[in-house]
Order: sequence, then structure tokens, then C-alpha cells
Amino acid sequence: MNNDMLWKFLKFGVVGFSGVFVDFGITWLCREKIKLNQYLANSTGFLCAVISNYILNRIWTFHSQDPSVMMQFSKFLLASLIGLAINNGIIYLLNERGKVNFYVAKLVATGVVTLWNFWANYTFTFNGL
Repeated sequence: MNNDMLWKFLKFGVVGFSGVFVDFGITWLCREKIKLNQYLANSTGFLCAVISNYILNRIWTFHSQDPSVMMQFSKFLLASLIGLAINNGIIYLLNERGKVNFYVAKLVATGVVTLWNFWANYTFTFNGL
């Protein structure tokens, strides 16, 4: 990993950490207060974090000047939706099958999906590969 990629990964991690608060906060609100199904609550929190993460990563992490914001956001969203499928799959395996606490399973899933999302956005969304 070169210095540029490492620096971007660290920034991506900071943005992702802020996204964790958005994700977990919205998930908690939807699951515990609104009483949505845990997977719908998880998906809602995840997608709210996607929007905030896109904006912060575009501006701060990748310094993107791409005028095709909607096309770039579509790529970011596609990578994130794949990440969401991975996220829900890990939660299902750990929580439903392994009987791990939902929020612990979500934390593990978030860590795995962070690696996927960085790679996908570094190579596909913000570098045009």
C-alpha cells in the first residue's frame, strides 16, 4: 500500500467512523423506537450513512472534482449496496445462526464491509476504473 492509498484509507476510516454513528443511531431509532424489522432498520441506518459518507469522501478523502455527481454517487451507492448485502449476510450468520448479540454482529459486519467499501470506492468510484 503506497502512502497516498494509506492516507486515503485513514481518511476513509475517519469518515466511516462518523458514518458508524449515523448508521447505528438510525438503526437503533428504527429498531427500538419505531419497531421496524431489524433488517429493515439495519438497511435504513446503513443507507443514511451512505449519503453522509459519500459527501464527506467526495470532498475530503478523495478530493473529487468530477462534475458527474449523480453518476459518481450511483457508483458509490452500488458499492455500498453490495456492502449492505455483505453486511446483512454477516449479521444473519452471526446473529441468527451464531446467536451473537445483534449489535456485536453489526459491529463485526461493519468492519468487514469497511474493507470492501474502501477497495470498491478507491478503484471504482473515485478513480474511474
